[in-house]
Amino acid sequence: MFLKLIKKRDRAAVKLLYTLSPVIPNKIYLKVLFRLKTGYSLNLKTPRTFNEKLQWLKLNYYDENLPQRVDKQGYKEWAKGIVGEQYLPETYSVWDTFEQIEWSKLPDQFVLKTTHDQGGVVICKNKKEFDFEAAQKKLNKHLKSNLYYRFREWPYKYVKPRIMAEELLVDSEKGDLWDFKFYCFNGVPKVMYISLGRSSEHTPFYFFDMNFKKLDIIRPGHEPYGDIIEKPLAWELMKELAGKLSTDQPHVRIDFYCIEEKIFIGEYTLFQGGGMMPFKPKDWDFKLGDFINLPLDL
Repeated sequence: MFLKLIKKRDRAAVKLLYTLSPVIPNKIYLKVLFRLKTGYSLNLKTPRTFNEKLQWLKLNYYDENLPQRVDKQGYKEWAKGIVGEQYLPETYSVWDTFEQIEWSKLPDQFVLKTTHDQGGVVICKNKKEFDFEAAQKKLNKHLKSNLYYRFREWPYKYVKPRIMAEELLVDSEKGDLWDFKFYCFNGVPKVMYISLGRSSEHTPFYFFDMNFKKLDIIRPGHEPYGDIIEKPLAWELMKELAGKLSTDQPHVRIDFYCIEEKIFIGEYTLFQGGGMMPFKPKDWDFKLGDFINLPLDL
């Protein structure tokens, strides 16, 4: 009961902090939020853990190319020049507002995404049965949001809010679209996890090293079921592409969808979970942190 009260109090504190975010200085905001989210104090002078180093990068590392790469459509334009367009899901069109969407030009199935934030996704499997009103309500809400103020991920501050229509990827064999997420460090993928179960209430994460050996990493709330997962046919190609797409960054997560041997690039994520993610066992926070070489001369 006592632990439940603490968690309830912390959730209320986080909610209040989000509301006050625009008027709180970056460093103070991150230190308070970090403590509430991770349960330990943020050390920015000598960061050691994965989560601490991501906060350091937010405050100290700037690359003018990053706003384009966290933009869901801008990332495609950049990745095309690195690995080619054959690995990119087709974009049908991009609009500034919901009212501009040209429905007659869209296929029967598609995905609508806001380009500047997280969670602004609406799936259409049948245009005749599509709930346009619910889609408008959700996407317009996301168009008004600014992800920067939640976790102070500075690249999002410079991304223009838009709506994109993209092809709907379907894996009819698995009945679920598996997401392969590679943790890369200066162009070298070190750890990855497979996210599945999107159609259920629980989304398990299965972590592997680059030899596809299962790791004992657990993300609370995403516990694996213990299923046996076979190495994907395009495993080596995904590793190669992840390396090419991450060469110039201390850390980035490169995502792929893999349908049989066909690969589609997903997203470019710099600060997963805002850099405030608990790991079990806790020593993985340090192990992953060791992979990040901070440019301390900045």
